[in-house]
Amino acid sequence: MGLSVKNVKRVFSINQNDLEVLKDINLEIRDGEIISIVGGSGCGKSTLLKLIAGLDRPTGGEIRLDDKPIVKPDPQNIGMIFQEARLFPWSTVEKNIEFGMTDKLSKEEKAERVKEHIELVGLTGFEKALPAQLSGGMKQRVSIARGLINRPRLLLLDEPFGALDAFTKMNLQQEVLRIWEREHMTLILVTHDIDEAIYLGDRVVVMSPKPGVVKKIFSVELSRERDRTSADFAAYRRKVFDEFFERKEVDTDYSI
Repeated sequence: MGLSVKNVKRVFSINQNDLEVLKDINLEIRDGEIISIVGGSGCGKSTLLKLIAGLDRPTGGEIRLDDKPIVKPDPQNIGMIFQEARLFPWSTVEKNIEFGMTDKLSKEEKAERVKEHIELVGLTGFEKALPAQLSGGMKQRVSIARGLINRPRLLLLDEPFGALDAFTKMNLQQEVLRIWEREHMTLILVTHDIDEAIYLGDRVVVMSPKPGVVKKIFSVELSRERDRTSADFAAYRRKVFDEFFERKEVDTDYSI
């Protein structure tokens, strides 16, 4: 059935004043879909992700997964990866990944699943390494493995590559696609990188701030072998940029 976000709003009380961060958010996300959410600072995109994760509750409206309301964190079905890897510095790669596991498994079964996910994110040989011995990209691979360890149906990514260099970022984007093709989960990515949003997303949701609303949704009708330098990719980039910065289109020769 997928994920349904209906008429969701979130209001915070600051110094006895109400601040509306999200207003009338409506999204229908199909199973196995990749949704990219882009918007400037303060548009509420990370707040929306926390609501979907059950880490916060909406002031109004509702969020449902398979027609069941999300009212609290559900690591069995919903995993989350943040911009910072948030690893325990005193624990090995194995232990950091195992920490996220909620399934009641035997010691041997846990070890086998951890091993499987270490292989999945390409960290074989680093099982006993501590976070201080890892690069930034490797730390994020550990974070991705930890987010996947329960085999969730829905994986939320809150600007997971924002702090990485361009080469590492593109490499991990490709890894996420490879894992998605194997695991068949639904992905929701929050990012400020328009190229990343187009490269990964089946649809790109553009949000505007104060309060955060869904301004436009673009369907990305490109094959999964996407070329960031192609004219078609550039056409999508221009469309999203025009919407994001409220520019009037001058060249309307778009193929989308």
